[in-house]
Amino acid sequence: MCGITAFVKDPRSSINGHVNGHVNGMTNGPTNGHPDASLANKLEASIAILNHRGPDDAGIWINQDSSVGLAHCRLSINDLSPSGRQPLTSDDGEIHAVVNGEIYDHDRLRTVCSQEHGYRFSSESDSELVLALYKIHGAPRFFRLLRGEFSFVLCDERNGRRRVIVGRDRYGIKPMVWTSIEGKILLSSEAKAFLPLGWKPEWDIEAIATSGWQLDTRTLFKGVHKLLPAHWLDITEDGFQIHRYWDAEYEDKRKLETRSLDEMVQGVREKLIESIRLRLRADVPVGIYLSGGIDSSAVAGIVTQLARENNVKIGNETSTKVSCFSVEFPNSSGFDESSIAERTAEWLGVDLVKRQVNEDTLARDFADTAYHCEHHHFDLNCVAKFALSTLPREHGVKVILTGEGADEHFAGYPYFPVELLRETDHAQPDAPLSRDEELRAALHRSVDKDMRQVFRNLGAAGEGGTDDDDDCPALAQVNNSTMPWTLLVWHAKRRLFAPWVQDLTAGLDYRDTVLASYSADVRAKMRSRWHPLHSALYMWNRTTLANVLLSCLGDRTEMAHSVEARTPFLDHHLTEYVNRLPPSVKIAYTPPEQAGGNTTSHHGDQGPLWESSAPGLTSFTEKWILREAVRPFITDELYKRKKHPFLAPMKWPRGGPLHQTLSGMLTREAVEGLGFVDYNVVRDSLDRAFGEEADASAFRNLLYVGAWVTLAERFGVRKATCNESN
Repeated sequence: MCGITAFVKDPRSSINGHVNGHVNGMTNGPTNGHPDASLANKLEASIAILNHRGPDDAGIWINQDSSVGLAHCRLSINDLSPSGRQPLTSDDGEIHAVVNGEIYDHDRLRTVCSQEHGYRFSSESDSELVLALYKIHGAPRFFRLLRGEFSFVLCDERNGRRRVIVGRDRYGIKPMVWTSIEGKILLSSEAKAFLPLGWKPEWDIEAIATSGWQLDTRTLFKGVHKLLPAHWLDITEDGFQIHRYWDAEYEDKRKLETRSLDEMVQGVREKLIESIRLRLRADVPVGIYLSGGIDSSAVAGIVTQLARENNVKIGNETSTKVSCFSVEFPNSSGFDESSIAERTAEWLGVDLVKRQVNEDTLARDFADTAYHCEHHHFDLNCVAKFALSTLPREHGVKVILTGEGADEHFAGYPYFPVELLRETDHAQPDAPLSRDEELRAALHRSVDKDMRQVFRNLGAAGEGGTDDDDDCPALAQVNNSTMPWTLLVWHAKRRLFAPWVQDLTAGLDYRDTVLASYSADVRAKMRSRWHPLHSALYMWNRTTLANVLLSCLGDRTEMAHSVEARTPFLDHHLTEYVNRLPPSVKIAYTPPEQAGGNTTSHHGDQGPLWESSAPGLTSFTEKWILREAVRPFITDELYKRKKHPFLAPMKWPRGGPLHQTLSGMLTREAVEGLGFVDYNVVRDSLDRAFGEEADASAFRNLLYVGAWVTLAERFGVRKATCNESN
């Protein structure tokens, strides 16, 4: 993993008649036959800001007419020698690239490229495959061969014409943001790297107020866009185009499934094992984040078996001992899973190192987490993940395997059963809910009602619409799914914003923003082809997974400490297989009279999410087929345990470290300096967010605004005013 920064002369600027001679002191022509020294200095300053992503090496390349510049900071994982440094150059010297991420199955692909196509590799780095595959197959065809997590900028100067290709992996595991200022397109892993290149950050008020930053290409900053997952930019002297090269697909809901359950379980098992095996390849030590859930525990169990029974190396280690890392929340009943992780580690015979995360830790790391994430979050989970990610490097581990993506493909979250119940699963006609239409409809009403109450108990409630989706005709576009409402439950409430922002958004239904983030062809599939559960999975994965969870619970908090995380559950060979499985093998209904001791219901410590759940919700076994597939690799306790989301505690004492930190941060001057927040709401929230009777919604207000204040101070964001247009 690494950090990248790039600039490209914007073809749109010359088309629009803009002056291209100077950009913030940077000249576009060569200086004495060499690239502009001013540009080089600015690129060096830009990539230095991203040193946390790649502290091992750094380099820049600028073409002869200074129309393209590439910068890279390196976290050495494969090929630790100088030959693996970037920017990379192709064997003919005419294609250049900076790559962030990992390309898997690279040993086989290198052999194909060299033996069948004559490509001459200059390193052992997997990143060089981006150059080789592009040169051999061109764009977009080479994307289908890229397996892994990646973002890159590639400059092709063959045939006397400049072409720049910018790509991002299928699920958005690796970040890529871009903006355009004064005749240049700037690209980077993180927006903060734009600052030395002349970027003057401003708030995108509409994106913040309507949750657009969470749902589409926008960020918190005006004019700064995310390149969406599975998309690529094509920048030539003739123009600028964005394309999609891949998308998730699901079976037609009316198509009967003929495969047996045993066949499907075996299929998941084989593809998951292969995904994990590929991600153990590294020239440095590899470890695992281990929680109290089945996802990370399954990864640990499979890695252990691969090492001990199949002699698969764990990174560069010759030992079969697996290193695992976990969070411990002391004195936090219901949130701390470290005891379960300990029992799992003992059962597997692996090493477990724990990071104790207490209130002092969360208060200390809050601002740094917001700075690295570059967006607000609705709880303290990301701060806990930030603290956890200090552990691997302290113990000499650069690469970590994680469980992200399992809940998103095997329907692990508690808001998915309501979508399963929305329609019959015709692929499983013998399932109880397929045979009994009345039961399915009754459970749907019950689970829908109960899940909405769970959200309210957690201090989250729908915004920009009501929690009754019957009043929203636009939802017919997605077959009346409740997922658009679910995606908005964590969004900041209207009353938090200044009156002028409330006026700006008056009358808007934010669910329209959700719907607009999906293409017309996808909405058509949701209306008539896909089962509602699959539509909900698609909506979640294309918004919250990509724009929030893989950022603040993934890349940004891990790379803040120079740790590369690998996500075997997001291998597209695995996910494409899982997507084609019937809905009712992902979430299984177990009638109460059959529950006995063989269901996850009411088994042991199920955590705060399930404490007040009604029987309807607890009658479902989430991730059923994954549980069966990984059964040989996990304990009986985990096999029977319900999903326990990674959660940091939300209730803290009045006058404690968090109360003091947030009070000191959220002064009237700091909050009113943002220009778009109502300080009176913040002051009221400070009064209600702590102590025994703490209001979770008020606490979330403080987390949102605390992150904005941090970004305003560290990025130098200009105060927003009601006169600006977005």
